[in-house]
Amino acid sequence: MSSSHEEYSLKTMSNSMGGRRQKAENGGETLIAPPSAADGELLNQDPSTPGFIYVLAFFSALGGFLFGYDTGVVSGAMLLLKEEMNLSALWQELLVSSTVGAAALSALTGGFLNGWLGRRICILLASFIFSIGGVILSLAPDKVVLLVGRITVGVGIGIASMTVPVYIAEVSPPHQRGQLVTINSLFLTGGQFIASVIDGAFSYMRHGGWRYMLGLSVFPAVLQFVGFFFLPESPRWLLQKGRNQEARQALSRVRGGQNIDEEYDTIKTVIEEEEKATGGGRFVILRILRHGPTRRALIVGCGLQMFQQLSGINTVMYYSATILQMAGIRDVKQAIWLAAATSATNFVFTLVGVWLVERVGRRQLTLGSLLGTALSLTLLAVGFLLSAQYSPPITIHPVDSQNSTCRLYGCSNQTEATDGPIWAYNYCPTSYSLVVLMGLILYLAFFAPGMGTMPWTVNSEIYPLWARSTGNACSAGVNWIFNVLVSLTFLHVAEYLTYYGAFFMYTGLVVLGILFVLGCLPETQGLQLEDIDNLFTGQLCSCGASSHRDKGHVHYIRQGSEFSPAQYGAVGSDSALAYITVS
Repeated sequence: MSSSHEEYSLKTMSNSMGGRRQKAENGGETLIAPPSAADGELLNQDPSTPGFIYVLAFFSALGGFLFGYDTGVVSGAMLLLKEEMNLSALWQELLVSSTVGAAALSALTGGFLNGWLGRRICILLASFIFSIGGVILSLAPDKVVLLVGRITVGVGIGIASMTVPVYIAEVSPPHQRGQLVTINSLFLTGGQFIASVIDGAFSYMRHGGWRYMLGLSVFPAVLQFVGFFFLPESPRWLLQKGRNQEARQALSRVRGGQNIDEEYDTIKTVIEEEEKATGGGRFVILRILRHGPTRRALIVGCGLQMFQQLSGINTVMYYSATILQMAGIRDVKQAIWLAAATSATNFVFTLVGVWLVERVGRRQLTLGSLLGTALSLTLLAVGFLLSAQYSPPITIHPVDSQNSTCRLYGCSNQTEATDGPIWAYNYCPTSYSLVVLMGLILYLAFFAPGMGTMPWTVNSEIYPLWARSTGNACSAGVNWIFNVLVSLTFLHVAEYLTYYGAFFMYTGLVVLGILFVLGCLPETQGLQLEDIDNLFTGQLCSCGASSHRDKGHVHYIRQGSEFSPAQYGAVGSDSALAYITVS
């Protein structure tokens, strides 16, 4: 396309967009709303995506696979471990929660490590630590060494959980960033599914099956470690550190040899302006809190991660086998295999999220997911309520009056069709338990595409480069902290509120999440990372109204920036300039 043709097209578009200009509250910048389809198809043509970016996404997302594998494999491994090592309830809780606690702490420190060492080195470090942890777990002679292995694995998971989405976002082209970052969540749910299958396969071993369950995670960790020796560092991180020549080479390699001059200059200019605008300082978190747009972005990012956990996902995943037993499945091995089917459901619908994210946008996908999650949780709660009210009568009572567990939680119903009494935990299976099973499947179908993926995707996008590592570290830390909080309190909440009361409570929390997203989450679809900070220039509860709703790529250029009019068309008023790329 010639320069004269570009200028003519932009002049034409500027006349048709006169009524769609919105003035931002940040130093006289002007936001030009994206053109409609009638304005021409010029802005809707996305550049081709080089195949190398998918190689990057694959090796990066192995970190998500390891994350999902560990969370999925531990439930099956614990069934075997508690018998072989005679573990008390306290030790079982320690072995499960120690990984989550270590992940929370390492995720919080991961921001400093990312800023200091870079994304690539942090992913190498995470996969190395995870590999060491996997070897320790597979060879552990006793529960103390097992605990050391679980903590080691948790450190690796925490670093990877906040680094991988950032790395993928920083190397991805704008039109596919959401899809590529969501692949990390797809691998996470895929890891949970594979872990469930491995749990089922090794549950038939009389001794040592847990060693294979926990030790097999070493293979994807080593694959990621070897792969990242041949992958480049994030060009944006290199530019931030002043390593300009390395950044240009890395960006050229990531873009498959395409012309990168315009993208390189834009990123470099924005980084320099951000440093001038925000000033230096050793404590990045203080700079984030003092700077309005990044402070609001941090609130949105941490809020999304908090509501992901408050939606009850880990409760549903951890107790899916118990829920299935309530639906009438009494054989433990069969329950394990059906739990693998629920993990498969989670994986399949995460794949739906990968397909939808660049078609409907982050905001709509999150809202639809939350709405469906609320309805599914309500169905789960109603199913538990009906099962409680219409359970068969207890026909056999325990002889031992001191056996409080049986008195409180066991029930037995003996009929002519059975050879003996059937014991069920908490409630006896009834026909209404199918409502619980339906609620479980619908919950995963609605949760996985949106709330299962979008908190990580959005957090990888909404912070400027200087705050991206710390912002993602804080939000990932919030996710892990609420993961621990929900997991540790569920049984107590169920004891005081009953199961249906607990799920009604989660429904109420999801409704709060819907209100939060409606008011605070803007649409980031199609924007370059350097542009997204402008969406948070207004008040917090007005961020949702500043959503970008078009596939065209809008660039916000601060006053004082110099770009060639052959590359950009200027449409502005009141001495403010806004530019729209047409490349």
